[in-house]
Amino acid sequence: MNPNIKFVFDYSLLNYHFHDEHPFNQKRVVLTKDLLEKSGQLSDIHIIKPREAEDDEILLLHEPAYIRAVKSAMTLSKDDLNRFGLGTEDTPVFPNMHKAATQIVGATLTAVDAVLKDGATRAVNFAGGLHHGFKRRASGFCIYNDAAIAIQYIRQHFHLKVLYIDTDAHHGDGVQEAFYDDPNVCTFSIHETGRYLFPGTGKVTERGIKEGHGYSFNLPIDAFTQDKSYIESYETAIWEIAEFFKPDIIITQNGADSHFYDPLTHLCGSMTTFEKIPEVALQISNTYCNGRWIALGGGGYDIWRVVPRAWAQIWNVMKDEKPLQGLLPPSWIQEWQTESPVTLPTTWHDKTEEIPTIPRKKEIEEKNKSNLDYLLKYTKVKRG
Repeated sequence: MNPNIKFVFDYSLLNYHFHDEHPFNQKRVVLTKDLLEKSGQLSDIHIIKPREAEDDEILLLHEPAYIRAVKSAMTLSKDDLNRFGLGTEDTPVFPNMHKAATQIVGATLTAVDAVLKDGATRAVNFAGGLHHGFKRRASGFCIYNDAAIAIQYIRQHFHLKVLYIDTDAHHGDGVQEAFYDDPNVCTFSIHETGRYLFPGTGKVTERGIKEGHGYSFNLPIDAFTQDKSYIESYETAIWEIAEFFKPDIIITQNGADSHFYDPLTHLCGSMTTFEKIPEVALQISNTYCNGRWIALGGGGYDIWRVVPRAWAQIWNVMKDEKPLQGLLPPSWIQEWQTESPVTLPTTWHDKTEEIPTIPRKKEIEEKNKSNLDYLLKYTKVKRG
């Protein structure tokens, strides 16, 4: 057990709020925190208050014209907004958007500082993980890319080699692009194939350019992939990548949208997958990084049944090196059931009868294995 881990939280992080009907809902962070507290896994000694990021920190990734547009978004014309990816159905404008977005970035930088300045071993910011933000445009619910800014911050101030691991069902396109030519940052994204899902990128052949060629890894998996194939693909790929890159620190983006309940994707994982993902991340951080690991949130649109359990298990693994089993705290269910539009789960695992039956399972597994083999060829070339 390692008590020297930090949970970055403040209610101001909920200010990143597009509108009440938008699928991106930061209430899931509160639900996760409350689940951990009622499980006896999180207390005040773990929680640290985030700072707000400065403009020069946002400039580590984003261009000045884009930052100005975010600051003045409420007064811009539709054409001007659209030039920067703002005012769309995915990323609509809301009041005080710049401040809310910089709070998310600041929370992730607070997690970085906790580990690299203040002596914590690991830290989480579940409000972060906004991996679709680009240098000069918003995309996919993401205004400022806190993950990419944090990596630039680590490179500038600490000169460490960073392995970025993205298990969101959507390709981590913004982070990949930011470091596509950088050999000191290795990005790995395992995601649903872009044939069916936004943003449509993340092919296994996307490998980086210039000095960064060979340091971007993508593993697209087929729609309706279930636990066995997902876990085999993820675990095999990330160990190979970590062995060839040998990182100094890992940052994980932990989108919880590859679950069969998620309304926006077509993957069919269960809580078994969300236990294995942090267990492997912990092992890699201990093997290569002296335990240094920063975990972020990301996607996840069933905020009641999936996200709190999935993210809580990341913390449980960070803290006790194992996920919790058995029943959820009855007090958590009682607290939130009247507000939830769906029946809340009663156990950390999904019940067997809830897991869907997939008719083309063998074909899906074969396609995933083919993509995995293709990716592994690249690690062997680099290591050879």
